[in-house]
Amino acid sequence: MDVEILARLQFAFTVAFHYIYPPLSIGLGLLMVIFESLFVVTKKQVYEDLARFWTKIFALTFGIGVATGIVMEFEFGTNWATYSRYVGDVFGSALAAEGIFAFALESGFLGVLLFGWNRVKPWVHLVSTIGVFFGSLFSAIWIVVANSWQQTPAGFHVVGEGLEARAEITDFWAMVFNPSSVDRLLHVWLGAFLAGAFLVISVHAYYLVRNRHVEISKIALRLALPVALIFSLLQLFTGHHSADGVAANQPTKLAAMEGHYQPESAADMYILGWVDQNKEEVTGIKIPGGLSYLVHGDFDAPIKGLNAFPEADRPTQINAIFQFYHLMVAIGIALIFLTVYSSILLLKGHLFQKKWLLWILAFSVVLPQLANQFGWYTAEMGRQPWVVWELLRTSDALSQAVKANQVLFSLILFALIYLILFILFLYLLNKKIKMGPHESDVEREEMEEDERKLTQDLTDILIGNNSQK
Repeated sequence: MDVEILARLQFAFTVAFHYIYPPLSIGLGLLMVIFESLFVVTKKQVYEDLARFWTKIFALTFGIGVATGIVMEFEFGTNWATYSRYVGDVFGSALAAEGIFAFALESGFLGVLLFGWNRVKPWVHLVSTIGVFFGSLFSAIWIVVANSWQQTPAGFHVVGEGLEARAEITDFWAMVFNPSSVDRLLHVWLGAFLAGAFLVISVHAYYLVRNRHVEISKIALRLALPVALIFSLLQLFTGHHSADGVAANQPTKLAAMEGHYQPESAADMYILGWVDQNKEEVTGIKIPGGLSYLVHGDFDAPIKGLNAFPEADRPTQINAIFQFYHLMVAIGIALIFLTVYSSILLLKGHLFQKKWLLWILAFSVVLPQLANQFGWYTAEMGRQPWVVWELLRTSDALSQAVKANQVLFSLILFALIYLILFILFLYLLNKKIKMGPHESDVEREEMEEDERKLTQDLTDILIGNNSQK
């Protein structure tokens, strides 16, 4: 196979796998803040039980998220050397900001969050939970800023030529607030909040179906469902605003998202369909002029289609982009209907008797994850053939020394390792869910003893290292 295709497959696979976990960590962080805040205010044990339970699951997702994210940094250097040189100044600034403003905050409070139960006052532990949550939000800021700069570069100039060319920042804040960064960040944040909220909803709906942990699960659903409802509705507006930005800044991507080929004509909006790239037409259910209306407020307003651009500057996988985009939108609409209907039944006091709906809620955990993945595929595939929009082509960004067989070997190796990690994640998650949110006195004492031993071991290591120095 071609080295470019293999390198893209490897990076897509590792990013897609990694992207399962950070949204869960961000979303669970918000719910943990809510649970623990209620405990500090009301002193009710049920809220502390919820906070403790979901902190354990947060620790699991956080740990695997960190482990799987490290690989991508090595891939930049091995497979994408020209790209790394080109964007190094931009990415270096963004990732340095992440380390200063996000990772330091997150890691600084993480120890108190995980091991501070019964060691610090409840309000101090709440502050640590808030610190970790904000750290995860700040981390997302700088990752999204770096990626958005690739979509809509700003605040830079190019120095050097050919393989030695690189982008240098001339205006840091113009780079940060590039034309797509704010819209995309809000969209990512809301997707993360939905991922975390639906994990909580899923687990506690499952408990109710199995008639386990009934009272605490009812309380958890009363808190998590409104969160899911609010953010699913807000996601509709941020998604529309983000699409407006695509229309203004990346017209070829917009045309690919709706399979619009005509150089200059009104564009239809498809509910569902299939793109025939050979015939350059779409078959499906559509709203005539719908895309034109969404973009310009006029059903007859012309929108540039794919044929208005040179073939070399268009994405190649039009049907895949079309399908991923429409699946993302369909899931977003489904989440709105599901949360609205469930919330109405919750207000009427009928939700907990609807076993069929609880089963749907139990399996709904996959929907925000799929929407997040499909949205990322749409954004990245729609940017092709550019790795930095209209500045650096993907084919020119590769490392010159890496061979196809080397990339294929590492791809297979990563696939095996990530498969093992995913199985381990599911096993540990399932184990924690089976144990449930209630801890017996014996289990709590054993956990506290394990924490004391771990703390002592870490202290001995640090003291020993300092003594050696």
